[in-house]
Amino acid sequence: MSTDAEVFQPLSPLEQAFERWRMRVGLVLAPVLFIALWWAPWSPPAADAPGATLVDLLPAIFHPGTRADGPGLSVEAHRLAAILATVVWLWVTEALPMPVTALLGASACVVLGVAEAKAVFAPFASPLMFLFIGSFFLSRAIFLHGLDRRLAYGVIGSRWVGGNPSRILLAFGLVTAGLSAWISNTATTAMMLAIGVSILRFLYGPATGGGQLDRRYATGLALMTSFAASIGGLATPIGTPPNVIGLGFIQQELQIRISFLKWMLLGVPVVTVLFILLYLYLNWACPAGRDEVAGGRELLQERRRELGPLSPGERSTLCAFLVTVALWLLPGIAALVWGESHAWAKGVQQALPEGVAALVGSGLLFLLPGTAGERALTWPQAAQIDWGVVLLYGGGFALGELSNKTGLANAVGQGMAAWLPSHSEFALLAGATLVAALVSEATSNTASAQIVVLLAIRMAEAAGIDPLGPALGATFGASLGFMLPVSTPCNAIVYGTGYVPLSRMIRYGLLLDAAGVVTIVALLKLLLPLVRP
Repeated sequence: MSTDAEVFQPLSPLEQAFERWRMRVGLVLAPVLFIALWWAPWSPPAADAPGATLVDLLPAIFHPGTRADGPGLSVEAHRLAAILATVVWLWVTEALPMPVTALLGASACVVLGVAEAKAVFAPFASPLMFLFIGSFFLSRAIFLHGLDRRLAYGVIGSRWVGGNPSRILLAFGLVTAGLSAWISNTATTAMMLAIGVSILRFLYGPATGGGQLDRRYATGLALMTSFAASIGGLATPIGTPPNVIGLGFIQQELQIRISFLKWMLLGVPVVTVLFILLYLYLNWACPAGRDEVAGGRELLQERRRELGPLSPGERSTLCAFLVTVALWLLPGIAALVWGESHAWAKGVQQALPEGVAALVGSGLLFLLPGTAGERALTWPQAAQIDWGVVLLYGGGFALGELSNKTGLANAVGQGMAAWLPSHSEFALLAGATLVAALVSEATSNTASAQIVVLLAIRMAEAAGIDPLGPALGATFGASLGFMLPVSTPCNAIVYGTGYVPLSRMIRYGLLLDAAGVVTIVALLKLLLPLVRP
């Protein structure tokens, strides 16, 4: 077992070869898929179809097929179908960077006459885009000033934890899940893994007689880092990008706004149950073989003391974070106090949507003091956030909006609904959650949400079922995906340490996927009335 965790090699040579093959095939077959769908039969459009576009002015060879025995799509819907299928294919194969694919897909919609540029790119100015940006600013400041590290050692180094490996595993997982509810899952995994590796090197070192520890414990702690980060992201709307994507589709397509507090009424119970199952399983499957490790308590407490008192940057970041959370929760609290229909509650909700609250709170970081006479966050530091996720969301949301306007999403939903063996709300909720989880194993969680959530809404509407449950099931299910190193960046990071054999990741991840689907379906079925308008 390698313990050199500082040299990350997420994939084995065979897996790297497969990834190269997958991307090459994706790039080669993408134009083939586009041409096939472009020329697929369709029914003629209505007489009031829009005027000529660039494609209409090109020679006839560029025009799509016009046989009248097709699915009855409009010209715009037919063109969008070819674009959207190609984008999804490129997302799944990752032949191009996913944000680039999203931008190219939106651009193709303008070039090929699906809609005008103003309509195509309007979703890039969605308020939820600014929820991403504001929360990323906060996450960046928390990471830069080490506030997350202080919390981690503060909990793990407590007297209650001591040198007990089982309690270390529990405390380590709690901190990881708690942090990932507010900052990036990937950043949480990277930070907590560095702490975890330090702990493991001490526990398995000669000073503690570490040769007596069961080696499975190292696997358990590494997997706890990845799995707890993915699970914890479900607790809040900003915990992971699929949450914001799902909320965006629900608000846009169903005209239902789920507040920060209402989301937590669903997310926190799901995280609680899944984390308990995760801890019990890893604690049983990956035992340390010892109840106490000599010097373990002293090491962790020493690490905590090394952090010293709170720095000005940490205090400023904590202040901005608490203000932001208070602003996020305020509309939900106002609705509980006065009722959702009260004028005061509506006023607070309109004045403080989540995106505005995130910008106001994170804006404090540029005003409050940091270290060495600087602000808590400077623009060069802030500019290093993951802009790719923001662009990916905007592009995916744009394609979803166009699918709705052109009628493509409705046609696909009706076709998929015809395949359902059962048209009950429970069956569609379970199916949407399971499909999202399976798709997330093959592609990123973000792409899974972009693909499955809107599809679940359309299938439910076509079947005459309330689409809110299936949409939320797909949103939560998209954050599952525990089996493979390529499923999430979190899995790839911990796999690269050498502590996690691939067979164990698959075995433990499969069970957690199954438990996740069952838990999400059961709790959404039970708690959904709490968020219905």
